[in-house]
Amino acid sequence: MRRNRNGSGVIGWILAVAVIGAIGFMAFSPIFEREEPIVTLSHEGYWNFKNPIHVNVEDASGLKSLKATLLTPHNEWVVVDENTPSKVTKTSFDILPPKGVRRVEAASVTLKVEVTDNSLWGLFMGNTFKQEYTLIIDQRHPNVAIVASSYKIQKGGTAIVIFKAEDLHMKSLKIETNFGKTFIAQPFMKKGYYASLVAWPVQEQTFSATVIAQDYAGNQARSTIPLRLKDHAYRISNIELSDAFLDGKIAELANEYEQTAGVDDRLEQFRIINEQVRADNEKIIHEVTSKVSKNMVSEFSPQPFYPLVNGQKVADFGDHRIYSYKGKENVSQAYHMGLDLASIHKGTITSSNGGKVVFSQPNGIYGNLPIIDHGFGLYTLYGHCSEVHVQEGNIAKAAQEIAKTGLSGYAMGDHLHFGILVQGIEVRPEEWMDTKWIYDNITSVIESAKFTINQQ
Repeated sequence: MRRNRNGSGVIGWILAVAVIGAIGFMAFSPIFEREEPIVTLSHEGYWNFKNPIHVNVEDASGLKSLKATLLTPHNEWVVVDENTPSKVTKTSFDILPPKGVRRVEAASVTLKVEVTDNSLWGLFMGNTFKQEYTLIIDQRHPNVAIVASSYKIQKGGTAIVIFKAEDLHMKSLKIETNFGKTFIAQPFMKKGYYASLVAWPVQEQTFSATVIAQDYAGNQARSTIPLRLKDHAYRISNIELSDAFLDGKIAELANEYEQTAGVDDRLEQFRIINEQVRADNEKIIHEVTSKVSKNMVSEFSPQPFYPLVNGQKVADFGDHRIYSYKGKENVSQAYHMGLDLASIHKGTITSSNGGKVVFSQPNGIYGNLPIIDHGFGLYTLYGHCSEVHVQEGNIAKAAQEIAKTGLSGYAMGDHLHFGILVQGIEVRPEEWMDTKWIYDNITSVIESAKFTINQQ
């Protein structure tokens, strides 16, 4: 019989197209994807053989099975062995010690994780992630002990703490407060010892601070700083806004700040300047003054701060100002976070203690503003200056003239707005202007701690 060459050619072409189509389908179809599942662990390298290790898994084609095994030279435990619904693309599971096993003799264990997806790749077997992790077993808590601290802290004020914190696998060390602020301790005198100033913000009704040390295995130690709390009543000032003030200083500032662009209402201009512009300016200040050196320190003995010779106090720190206008109460409010001092026109401002100039720019309502880092997380700022004689990066010496008082920013008369901050928290300048307070609450505590540490 004569073969039909045309027929066989057509069939060949059909088969070729089918093969190419199948290959293309397998190459681009999600059900034939070739990527292994993505697996991440909450922590690697160390384990306290108590806290769970969280494992997150995801795969575009869906997850088929999960398996986790713990191995030592003498034991093997399957701690997870699950199948998942085909449509699940993300899931998580925890690695826990085998039931009834609280401790292992081995110095480390091996965690073996196997995850297979629902892809039809690999002869319909799917893609499998396989990984082994070596985990050093560490069940010891860090050692934390308070060496010395201030006896008390006043609302709006400062205290100091010196403590010991040791662990072979230390991951983090911090001082956590009841209001969410974390203070960073600086290495002090010898390895394993740390010190930090802490501050109680004016706006917070109570204060507590705890040293927290955590190692890479997840072990944690806590020690509360023993401070007696002393309340302080700050002034509440009810201030009536005048038309002259709104049409004068506020109108002038509203033309300068982008936050008030397009705003014509005078009270709204004032509210924006008093609240939003102030918040933006203080955010910059807090960021600049939150930094703490990682270098070891053994000395910190600041002299009292007297930034303006013969300066008279014209406004208090912590003053809670509530504004009204022609019977309209609580138009706006704010806290005054510095001490206002005035002497003569363009009075000389000096830095009572040496330090590094970390900011020297105009800053909104604060006007021309130099900020000096005195070390140990202690900063001073000088607002409303007419002239500034130091630049960022300069080292200011004790008693050096750094600026002149003025009217820049939100100032109605020539004066200095003097502020002191501890790791980004405004504190009472009066404390740091008092020789006895500095000795009783800071330097004597340091001396006591140094004596104790030298005995150990």
